[in-house]
Amino acid sequence: MTELTSFIAGLPKVELHVHHVGSASPRIVAELAARHAGNTAVPADPSALADYFAFRDFRHFIDVYLSVVDLIRDDEDVRTLTFEVARELARQQVRYAELTITPYSSVKRGIPAPAFCAAIEDARRAARDEFGIELRWCFDIPGEAGLPAAEETLRIALDEKPDGLISFGLGGPEIGVPRPQFQPVFDQARAAGLHSVPHAGETTGPATIWESLTLLGAERIGHGISAAQDPALMAHLAEHGIPLEVCPTSNVRTRAVASIDEHPLVALVAAGVPVSINSDDPPMFGTTLEEEYAVAARLLDLDAKGVAELARAAVQHSFLEPTGKGVLLAEISDYVAANA
Repeated sequence: MTELTSFIAGLPKVELHVHHVGSASPRIVAELAARHAGNTAVPADPSALADYFAFRDFRHFIDVYLSVVDLIRDDEDVRTLTFEVARELARQQVRYAELTITPYSSVKRGIPAPAFCAAIEDARRAARDEFGIELRWCFDIPGEAGLPAAEETLRIALDEKPDGLISFGLGGPEIGVPRPQFQPVFDQARAAGLHSVPHAGETTGPATIWESLTLLGAERIGHGISAAQDPALMAHLAEHGIPLEVCPTSNVRTRAVASIDEHPLVALVAAGVPVSINSDDPPMFGTTLEEEYAVAARLLDLDAKGVAELARAAVQHSFLEPTGKGVLLAEISDYVAANA
């Protein structure tokens, strides 16, 4: 595994399911917590964050996540966070990332939408120039905030039109947040040219995934691991080439899956379901994209060339333009030829 770990570290990658605030490093979270000392429960000591990020269940994870969101108070915080997330992704040889961003959560805390979008765009351009990484945005509805949040997220997307925006998502808790209510908003987002990438089937069953496909027009599914419970759904995903954005460690840390060894990734791949490997909220879950590739390699019994196929699949499942995909696929092939 030492050789494979080294291979994974240098492998050019893309990241398709990683959250903006959830990617804040312990250093950044601690700095923000210190800035707002006395007005937050988030520890200002980076070493204390591991305990703070010990999640009892998915609901507790959402509560903790929102407490970190609350540390982002102005557009400079947004810019710094975005740039630092790009720095960490680039360190892992990520060439392209579709970052899930929830503008509603920051706008309702007082950051004007134009300032928010200007901050992420400034960070995107700076990260491209300094780190050679391309960032794109998925504007995500916080499902727990309901239709008002969905409508405001759509308004921000259509009014501000940041250059990096390519997709429209739905996150937050699935239980108690029915997907059908969001159909009109997704219809409008899709009509405006945005790709549909809702979360589904992480903490609920296959029915949520079916609803996301039939009602929300999902082109990829965030998580989607409960598809393994429904052979007809797996066959549908395989036949129509609809990928799942799989985040193994995340599913264990939020208690959606009991253990890594029980993760349904193996069953999904065996059924021919397209998958990409992703990190979700890496510092909160004590992982990195590199480590998620290593987990997937162990579960799927992959060698270096098999791991490279995972990287190629992520490129193919991305919304990057064809020329950009070709460049990345060629870079992966060159790396394999030199290192596998």
